[in-house]
Amino acid sequence: MRRPYFIAEHARNARGLLGRLIAFIMARETWRQNLRVMDALHIEQDDHILDVGCGHGRSLTELAARAPRGRVIGVDPSELMVEIATQRSRSLIEAARVDVVLSGVESLPLPDDFFDKAQCVHVLYFWKDIERSLREIARVLKPGGCLGLLFRTNADLKAITSFPPEIYRFPALDDVVAALERAGMDVHISDDGANEPALVLATKRSV
Repeated sequence: MRRPYFIAEHARNARGLLGRLIAFIMARETWRQNLRVMDALHIEQDDHILDVGCGHGRSLTELAARAPRGRVIGVDPSELMVEIATQRSRSLIEAARVDVVLSGVESLPLPDDFFDKAQCVHVLYFWKDIERSLREIARVLKPGGCLGLLFRTNADLKAITSFPPEIYRFPALDDVVAALERAGMDVHISDDGANEPALVLATKRSV
């Protein structure tokens, strides 16, 4: 059964009371996948970490716990999600360990070569320009920094039939890998790409 358009639209850019409800549901539905990416990134205690499309911000607390001497920054294009994530992370923000920024991924208001790790979970479906977005993530990663990118591909026929194509665009795994390589990253596919959603790890080249 296809998810209603207005529900999908709030997943892309949450607003109002319905957006708050969807944020609560998403915090539960995507948690295991967020942990899967965090584990794969092998986060160090002093890592600077970027969460692209941080949404409700549940992951920010866990990332901060895994990097107690580092810094965690979440970015999201939804004003409501930034508000929710900020409320959830208030004490960590006050301690200067976490920050939440209102921003799309195509033009991040962040410095070059700053982050050791970045994660992006179930977000790239909404990007208007995957190439530009991945280049921007690569820009803010340090040389040798690693991105954990988790998403459903166009091989997942159930997902394709469940979400409105006007909002959700499921790319081919090979296309995403090629775009990462063009962005200056070396790619490793977890589980040989046999499972959905796919987990791709990409390391920024030093040269």
